[in-house]
Amino acid sequence: MGYKVAVIGATGNVGREMLTTLAERNFPVDAVAALASENSIGTQVSFGEKDILDVQDLARFDFRGWDIALSSPGGKVSAQYAPKAAAAGCVVIDNTSHFRMEPDVPLVVPEVNPEALAGYTKRNIVANPNCSTIQMVVALKPLHDLARIKRIVVSTYQSVSGAGRDGMDELFNQTRAIYVNDPVEKRKFDKQIAFNVIPHIDSFMEDGTTREEWKMMVETKKILDPRITVTATCVRVPVFIGHAESVNVEFERPITAEEATEALREAPGITVIDHRADEGFVTPVECAGDDPVFVSRIREDFSVENGLNLWIVADNLRKGAALNAVQIAELLAGNYLRK
Repeated sequence: MGYKVAVIGATGNVGREMLTTLAERNFPVDAVAALASENSIGTQVSFGEKDILDVQDLARFDFRGWDIALSSPGGKVSAQYAPKAAAAGCVVIDNTSHFRMEPDVPLVVPEVNPEALAGYTKRNIVANPNCSTIQMVVALKPLHDLARIKRIVVSTYQSVSGAGRDGMDELFNQTRAIYVNDPVEKRKFDKQIAFNVIPHIDSFMEDGTTREEWKMMVETKKILDPRITVTATCVRVPVFIGHAESVNVEFERPITAEEATEALREAPGITVIDHRADEGFVTPVECAGDDPVFVSRIREDFSVENGLNLWIVADNLRKGAALNAVQIAELLAGNYLRK
């Protein structure tokens, strides 16, 4: 017996990836509903290689009798509809930032803190972390277990797909405009993204931190360890899919690059490619479409006691969003919603 699964925001980048991932991983479904705003009514989306789903109006959908909702429609929409679905008995796995830091909503990365999922019963809502946070904590969990992390300094290089289809379209259109000598139009980003990098993701806060940077700081504490201090600089780069991170870590105890590499190779969800030679590392182009978090450039930082440097890359639409949500659904089905 399978589950009835609704995908909210099914016409967006992440929503489509959620449908693809559900099918690829053979999640046991009896029914799948693709939900979006009424503007998307009449469109269709794919579920696996054979099934085509008609998009239904989220505002009119009755969640009674549905088991799980994978939700990625934007924070304001989730704020309105996730509690309605949860009240109807449907467990919502929400990919937006709206519920992440609420104390009674678990923030879950299955490879890192699966035990936190037990708290879903308080509100019937589970939060999916920020895409950049997910790939970082997956890579850092085995190292934290080994030597206890004190401080993290991270700089991200985030692809335009993190800003949705509009972000991808803007990179494509600006690049084409530059080559044919047309005016470069800015709509999604506040500065030109083609052939440029922008140190501004999400809105600025009073202290000069952006909300994307703040998310990485507070979410890491909630998922991994509240005692860890984190500072982040988040940058948008002209790449379509795949986020990269340069991560500097300070530990409580000594740890060598060799010990770190061994721990990472044995950890779930991680692929280590670190040959210390030309092409002996992973970039976003190579990780697009793949599930693992890739770790390269593992080396000791001699400027600080017990320090390491890492290069971490992952597909932000998969492990950074859709895959993590589906893995949470698999944990729910396996441990809490057994039929």
